[in-house]
Amino acid sequence: MTIKDQLAELGLVLPVASLPVAAYVPAVKTGKLVFTAGQLPLVDGKIPLAGKVDGGVTPEEAKEMAQICILNALAAVNTVASVDDIYRIVRVVGYVNGVSGFIGAPGVVNGASELLIKLWGDELGKHARSAIGVAELPLDAPVEIELTVELK
Repeated sequence: MTIKDQLAELGLVLPVASLPVAAYVPAVKTGKLVFTAGQLPLVDGKIPLAGKVDGGVTPEEAKEMAQICILNALAAVNTVASVDDIYRIVRVVGYVNGVSGFIGAPGVVNGASELLIKLWGDELGKHARSAIGVAELPLDAPVEIELTVELK
């Protein structure tokens, strides 16, 4: 079953990768690794829910935005290699735009991690990860995600 088929079973769709808005590319392939640029929770070119986590955005809403980010990261991978050629998920880095004192960044980034584990399973989907709280993100996004994968 393809990744697109698995996503469809979950009621999700692999989006088209967003075009860069500055001097970078969505993803770079080197050897068997693909590194993505940071991906915002863009849907049709807009962030559906902007603001700080635990401010105007709830942690649960931000967790949903992290899932959108990882879908966008997979779309970025798809610009340099087929997502069906991903062997394993190597690393996820999540940046969470929270109010001062918000310590729930790991729970927010779980939105990305949990989806990857559903798609690739425990053995190949579990990954190294960092979840970092930040003061601001581009476009006032609540979360931004970077992804590193190993290809077959």
